[in-house]
Amino acid sequence: MIVSFNFYATLLSMIFVLLLGRFIIGKSKFLRDYNIPEPVVGGIIAAIAIFLLYHYGKIELKFDGALKDPLMLAFYASIGLSADFASLKKGGKILFIFLIFVSVLLFLQNIAGVLAAKFMGVNPVIGLLGGSVTMSGGHGTGAAWADIFKLPPYEFEAALEVAMACATFGLIAGGVIGGPVAHYLVKKYQLQLPSKDVVEEGLPKGFEKPEKERLITATSFVESLALIAISLLIGTLISSYLKGSAFTLPTFVWCLFVGAILRNVLSMTKVHQVFDREVSVLGNVSLSLFLAFALMTINLTQLVSLALPMLVILTIQVVLMIAFAIFVTFRFCGRDYDAAVLAAGHCGFGLGATPTAMANMQTVTQHYGMSHMAFIVVPLVGAFFIDLVNAIVISGVLKLPFF
Repeated sequence: MIVSFNFYATLLSMIFVLLLGRFIIGKSKFLRDYNIPEPVVGGIIAAIAIFLLYHYGKIELKFDGALKDPLMLAFYASIGLSADFASLKKGGKILFIFLIFVSVLLFLQNIAGVLAAKFMGVNPVIGLLGGSVTMSGGHGTGAAWADIFKLPPYEFEAALEVAMACATFGLIAGGVIGGPVAHYLVKKYQLQLPSKDVVEEGLPKGFEKPEKERLITATSFVESLALIAISLLIGTLISSYLKGSAFTLPTFVWCLFVGAILRNVLSMTKVHQVFDREVSVLGNVSLSLFLAFALMTINLTQLVSLALPMLVILTIQVVLMIAFAIFVTFRFCGRDYDAAVLAAGHCGFGLGATPTAMANMQTVTQHYGMSHMAFIVVPLVGAFFIDLVNAIVISGVLKLPFF
C-alpha cells in the first residue's frame, strides 16, 4: 500500500523530524558533545521507522519533494550572502596559507577515496562521496551532490544513503581526533603556550556588529528573503545558461557565488547592509528542513552491501586527516601554538563541519589558553571558502578518467 503525503503533510513531517531530533539530542550528552545536528538525528530515526513500516507493514510512504531543491539552494545563497571580503584582512597571511593547504587536502581526500574504491572494485562515486564531498563538505554538500550522482552519467541510486552515512561518520570522527592531535603537537614540540596572565574574553568578536544588536523585524526579514531570492534566480539562470559548457558547475555553487558578489557589491556601494544574523537564521532553517527531508527519505537497504567498502574508505580518510594536520597544516601554518589549534580545527571541518572545528578549538583553548588567530581563520575558511573551493575541486576530479 502506498500512502502519499501532499505538500503540507510533507512540510509538517519535516518539522516533526527536526523537533524529534532536538528532543533526542536534549537527552543525550554524546550527541551534544559531538555536535550531531538535529535533522541528522531525527531524520535517521524517521528513516528507520519508515523502513520498518515498509518491511513489516508493506506500507510505502511517498513525500512531496517540491521544497527540497529551493531549500538547498537557499542555504548556499545564505553562505554567499554572509561572505564579507573586507574581513579577509583580519586573517592576514595565515588565512591564505591555511586556505591553500585546506584546498590541497580536498584534492587528496578525493584521490584517496576514488583509488580505494577502484582497488576494491566498487563504484568510484562511493570514493568521491567518502572524500571531500562529505568529509569537508558535511551533510548539506553531501546531499546536494548526491542528487547529481543519481542522474546520468553516474546513475548511482544509493548516492544519498552513502553521503549521509559518510557525513555522519566524519562528523563524529572529526570531533574525536581534533583534541588529541593538538595535545600531541603541544607536547611533542613543547610549544610556548599563551600567558596565563592574559585575560581571556572568549571568542573574538571579528564577525559581530557589536554594541547594539539589530532586531529581526518583518521589514528586515523581507529584505533578507529578497536577497536570497535574487541569488536563487540569478544563480539558476546562470547554471541553465552554462549547462554543458566548460564552466558547468552545480547550481548551488552559482547561487553561493551570486550571493557573495551581491553582498559585497551592496557593501562597497553602501546601498544596503546585509543583516548577517538574519541571513544566517534563514540559511540554517533552510538547511535543517532540507536535511530533514533528505534523511527521512533515504533507503537504508541500499547501505548494507556497501558497508565494508565505505568503512575502508572512511578509515583511510581519518588516517589521512590526522597525518595532514600534523605534518602539513601545523608545519606550514607556523609550527607554534596557534598552528596546533588550527590543526585541531582543521580536523573538525576536514572530516565534519565548522561547528565541530569550533568545538575542537574550544576544547584545546580551554585547556591550554586562547588562540585568537585560529578563531578568526577557521570560521572564515570553514563557513564560506571551503564550500566554493570544494565544488571546484570535485568538478575537476570528475573530469579525471576514473569516471
